[in-house]
Amino acid sequence: MDFNQSFACAEQPSLNTELPQSGIGALDLFDCVELFAGCGAMALGLARAEFAHTCMVEFNPQACRTLRDNFVSETRLNQPSILERDVRGIDWTSFLGTSLVAGGPPCQPFSNGGLSAGEHDTRDMWPEAIRAVREIQPKAFVFENVKGLLRKSFSDYLRSIVTSLERGGDVDPGAVMRYEVVVIPVNAADFGAAQMRERVLIAGVRRDVGQLTSFPRPTHSLQRLVWDKWCTGEYWKRHGLERPHLATMSRAERAALRGVLRSSVEPMGLPWQTCRDVFAGLGEPGASNCMQGHEWRGVAKQYPGHAGSTWDLPAKALKAGVHGVPGGENMVVNNDGSGRYFTVREACRLQGLPDNFLPSGSWSQAMRQLGNAVPAQIAEVAGRWLANTLRGECSSQ
Repeated sequence: MDFNQSFACAEQPSLNTELPQSGIGALDLFDCVELFAGCGAMALGLARAEFAHTCMVEFNPQACRTLRDNFVSETRLNQPSILERDVRGIDWTSFLGTSLVAGGPPCQPFSNGGLSAGEHDTRDMWPEAIRAVREIQPKAFVFENVKGLLRKSFSDYLRSIVTSLERGGDVDPGAVMRYEVVVIPVNAADFGAAQMRERVLIAGVRRDVGQLTSFPRPTHSLQRLVWDKWCTGEYWKRHGLERPHLATMSRAERAALRGVLRSSVEPMGLPWQTCRDVFAGLGEPGASNCMQGHEWRGVAKQYPGHAGSTWDLPAKALKAGVHGVPGGENMVVNNDGSGRYFTVREACRLQGLPDNFLPSGSWSQAMRQLGNAVPAQIAEVAGRWLANTLRGECSSQ
């Protein structure tokens, strides 16, 4: 098992403002099947990386409606099939040889906020992800889950997941290792999402296809953000604001700034994106001319341990909110110290979704979908990384 923490240079993830419209008929696109598709954020990121979905499988009816609203239309070529089904009842053999299998198995069994029952939780769907790989034998795969999967208490189970995937899902202990598999911890903020969302990717490529390179190195950093805010003031100038007093800095910013000053070297790369950066142009929620999905939701109560995100840092990780959001994750703190809930449009931007993307249902239903989503930037970076390997296969033939 390779816990890949080395990095190679990465191109800046795209900031597309429109949903991709290309179909799989183009010669430079790779086909993809996605399990646990949710509202489609991973699919959108993979589409930006030149993967075209033939099939998306999702159990939740509201999320399936979102998929149909945003990925199925008369103008799209070779539209994906949206299967509103339990993955446990699907025969994957008809997708044999697909370029990529992707998905985010339910994270509740491994979440710090859950029961932490792991493989003993009935919601654990890693066996189904492994079965999909066994029956499809894709050229590559990528699965996403919570950082909690890396906890010591789950180490044996994680090792068994990786070993099963290395064997291509073959249950025979003596089976040939058909896939190279890596486990990659990521923080969405390091790749351009305005959100502190720590996750883990488990990715693999078939050994007869090619060899994985190191996962792309982060493109954004807190060090660059504190440089732009507290050394040059460029951040405040860009937003037309006066530089605040140093006392307003967060503890993390203070530590990063000390390191920057000690090195006396301007940090390379791009700054972490903040709420203020990605909410630019939206205006006040509920204004008469506000964008769809940017309706006022209401005042949010704050108390110790339940404070919202601040405007000038990446947001806290959005949560699905099935059992509430005890850390104030789905709210923002105004300049006067009061709190309000994120609008659906703001939450979409935090997940890297374009302004023509709208989850279906009420605010709570939409936020539940977005809280479960994979930031599109992470999916795009992982997709481009895997596509480069697949192109290597094509160019060698």
